[in-house]
Amino acid sequence: MWIAFAFGSAFFAGVTSILAKCGIRKTDSTVATAIRTIVVLIFSWLMVFVAGSQNQIRAIDGKTLLFLVLSGLATGASWLCYFKALQMGDINKVVPIDKSSTILTILLAFLFLQEPISLPKAIGVVLIAIGTFMMIEKKDVSVRQTKSGNWLLYAVGSAVFASLTSILGKVGISGVESNLGTAIRTGVVLVMAWVMVFATGKQHMLREIPKGELGFICLSGIATGASWLCYYKALQDGLASVVAPIDKLSILVTVAFSYIVFHEKLSKKSAIGLVGIVAGTLIMLIP
Repeated sequence: MWIAFAFGSAFFAGVTSILAKCGIRKTDSTVATAIRTIVVLIFSWLMVFVAGSQNQIRAIDGKTLLFLVLSGLATGASWLCYFKALQMGDINKVVPIDKSSTILTILLAFLFLQEPISLPKAIGVVLIAIGTFMMIEKKDVSVRQTKSGNWLLYAVGSAVFASLTSILGKVGISGVESNLGTAIRTGVVLVMAWVMVFATGKQHMLREIPKGELGFICLSGIATGASWLCYYKALQDGLASVVAPIDKLSILVTVAFSYIVFHEKLSKKSAIGLVGIVAGTLIMLIP
């Protein structure tokens, strides 16, 4: 059953990307992210009350709460590092490094959760790595000079914190109902998201958001909430080294809807990369 939740997470994550793109045509992405997080938080706590797990909050021990908070902080830190790296460095170099978080998750799961890396998983890691780099294509990117090499540290930090999110989340939800764990973690992410808004001085943009885009932003928040709930339910019962790659299959949903909604087509190189990612993910499901 946990595999079904993992694929559900991928589907909703893919839909999130489409809805978000419709909502940030004129709206700043950082502001949109903060607003979406509010919707996700509301959605998460609604699910807590639907599941009837709100009374369990008193039973959460210190260790579980600590790891849930650390998981939320890791997500926020990943976003901060990612945007800082994009600000300082070449986007064509920053994005591939950030995408390597899937591979880092598998390695960290092996080191800290003692989840074995079988031959199929090893092959899958290689295919996902190659496919991810082939999929990274940025159009109309202006050439700019980097004043220092610090962007590399931030890019690596983004990938590391993103992978830590999965590992810390796995530990944190082992002693708490998954919906409640997601809601608590989302509260931490919400704080980090709004810190980003005020840290970049973009709070004044809240008044400039078109109503139509606000609707898409809220819908993307609901999709994000559904994706997170499925993701952490899958993590609770399954292997982090398998759940994380399946979640990355959201790219299939995104590509399909991008073609339908925005008429965006894949280049031959990107198509080959997509096949590599899917093949690597499916191979990793082999026992």
